[in-house]
Amino acid sequence: MRVGTFVLAAQFPGQGQGEALHRAVRSAEIAEEAGLDSVWLAEHHFVPYGVCPSAVTLAALLLGRTRRIRVGTAVSVLPTVHPVALGEQAALLHLTSGGRFSLGVGRGGPWVDLEVFGAGLAAYESGFPESLDLLLRWLREPSVGAGSERFAFREVPVVPRPDELIGGPEQGPEVVVACTSPGSVRLAAERGLPMLLGMHCGDEQKAEMVALWRRCALEAGHAPEEVTGAAHVSAGVAQIAESAADAAETLGKAMPGWLRQGLDAHITVDDRVRVMRDPVAYTEMLCGLHPVGPPELAADRLAATAERTGITRFALLVEGSGDLAATEENVRRLGADVLPLLS
Repeated sequence: MRVGTFVLAAQFPGQGQGEALHRAVRSAEIAEEAGLDSVWLAEHHFVPYGVCPSAVTLAALLLGRTRRIRVGTAVSVLPTVHPVALGEQAALLHLTSGGRFSLGVGRGGPWVDLEVFGAGLAAYESGFPESLDLLLRWLREPSVGAGSERFAFREVPVVPRPDELIGGPEQGPEVVVACTSPGSVRLAAERGLPMLLGMHCGDEQKAEMVALWRRCALEAGHAPEEVTGAAHVSAGVAQIAESAADAAETLGKAMPGWLRQGLDAHITVDDRVRVMRDPVAYTEMLCGLHPVGPPELAADRLAATAERTGITRFALLVEGSGDLAATEENVRRLGADVLPLLS
């Protein structure tokens, strides 16, 4: 089982943005010290829900500060960036980190980001498959050209080539797709790409999505061993304490305020009505789904998710207390007290 952290760089009420980013960087450094497998970095624009606007840039910093741990984006929002530019960055990080970079991509939301970056609503509503395919071509072929309405350019060489990792396999960085609907599951499955499943989903829903992915991947012609061995990632929340009540109290005091402030700040590009979750109820639901409590309970919940879904990679939000010292202690306990129970 491979347990990692999920870092949003969340700005809690009363905190500055620099404070949120400092906590994000420190939590990643502590994750390596604690023996965790990976760090997954979120990307958001113009909202305090998460103040990291470029997951791939923060990944570069963390790859330079660490030596062992895998660093991934969760996710780079593909509709607001040119796929070739992102492919170049991914190849660069893959090669210079010794193959420790994972590129997670997603569709994002219908936010004002699309207006600011000039992508337009169509990039979100219908353009994701085309962007994903161009990105994959860049990571797999020696030269690439395009002739669609959105992407049109003469054939150019891929530099640097992601398949030229010294001493490594002849393939580029891992690509993972954030999936929230049957359509995105099919999209990932047809291309043989593992999924990142959100922390709002319970085990039953994640198991259904994995089953759908496997059916679609087999129908698309992927080999059975490739399908059964796909390394999907399950996002969740982790808060380790002496009791489940203590852990839930820690998150209950901090997360609703952050969620209310962060989620309310999202603005849709076309003024469509948003239905937002109740922050208190959402926090309580997360505490009931994920490893929130003493080490034994946390290990049991991770093992149960793995058994029910077949997913053995985890990206766990560890900054739910909103406090730097408490976040560092949470990460250390995840490594020292929970990991040994899973081996």
